[in-house]
Amino acid sequence: MHEMSIMQSVLDAAFEALKKSSESRITEISLTIGEQTDIQEIPLNFAFEALKQNTPARNARLKVTMLTTRSHCSDCDVEFDHDRFSMLCSNCGSVDITLITGRELRIDGMEADSETFEEAAADTDVYADIIDEMRADAQASTISTSVTTTPATTSN
Repeated sequence: MHEMSIMQSVLDAAFEALKKSSESRITEISLTIGEQTDIQEIPLNFAFEALKQNTPARNARLKVTMLTTRSHCSDCDVEFDHDRFSMLCSNCGSVDITLITGRELRIDGMEADSETFEEAAADTDVYADIIDEMRADAQASTISTSVTTTPATTSN
């Protein structure tokens, strides 16, 4: 399943771009893939879901545009769509064709934004305990400062 290694490379490139920005998380990655690459969309989405866990892309969406195979015939000057294995012009039957689309594999874009510490912490188990402790400490502090004591009086 080469989709896993392809998606790892896509995420690595996205993380490098994120480091150069002022943003802290990836919200969407857009790809264009030609059908001649033999990359399948469902395994690619599976790889994305598996690899994005515990990363700045953990809540990101993957947008994939699949391109059909399209060629140009030099003999009759016609452009035509065809399946992966067809090597003949659909108009004249010539083999003198040039592939126009179908081998693409590109990152079209990435959307990113910044998240607050609490948003990041809510999505990460490591920080969730810290946030709970901070809230408990803050609540205990509020309770202890709002309690007032009155000196006991003794009667003779």
